[in-house]
Amino acid sequence: MAMARRIAGVAVLVVVFVLAASGCKAFDFNVGGNGVWAPNPAEPFNRWAERTRFQVNDRLVFRYRKEEDSVAVVSQSHYDACNATEPLQRLDGGDSVFVFNHSGPFFFISGDARRCQAGERLIVVVLAVRSNTPSPPTSPTPPSPPVPAPSPHSMPPPPPAPGTNGTTASPPVVPALAPCSPPPSPAVENSTAPAPGTANATASPPPPPPPSSASALRGGTLLLLLVIVGAMSFV
Repeated sequence: MAMARRIAGVAVLVVVFVLAASGCKAFDFNVGGNGVWAPNPAEPFNRWAERTRFQVNDRLVFRYRKEEDSVAVVSQSHYDACNATEPLQRLDGGDSVFVFNHSGPFFFISGDARRCQAGERLIVVVLAVRSNTPSPPTSPTPPSPPVPAPSPHSMPPPPPAPGTNGTTASPPVVPALAPCSPPPSPAVENSTAPAPGTANATASPPPPPPPSSASALRGGTLLLLLVIVGAMSFV
């Protein structure tokens, strides 16, 4: 029974170790591709670092002669000046390993200023840690409702015209047009009786007799005289 419990405990530890190792995914990188930390490399160290992907927990391996050389982790200003007098960390064991414990840039130079000036220096940029949990999708922002147009009844009255002391001028009064009178009717010829309501109007004189009647009367008288004169000549 005790042996079975021990076997079960060992199995649990092995599973935990495997899961932890698979979750880290750390890699060892030999500096320059071959691990040789020396001046005048065949390929500049920074060019090699630019085409290499570094992540947190990865390790950088340096191989050099500890009697002649060392590795100094410095700031950027000390890197530019090849100044190893105040390093952030010094590695001098001859077979050194540096672990990237955070993201960002790291600056390495040789402990010997002359070797540093001869190309024995390196800049490594470590990528930020990524979470395996996908970020929740962002919901689109709903469009803002359209602003309704102002109603004519809700619009403020227009400002008063200048010079009216704030009073609203009354609209001009348009006089009403009188209805058109019908045109007068033409006078009727030979009318004898005046129209009603025109008693005070002056009556027109009667027309003279037609000239044809007077001519007929004169002709008859002249004929009668001729007849009388002829009768007396025969007596």
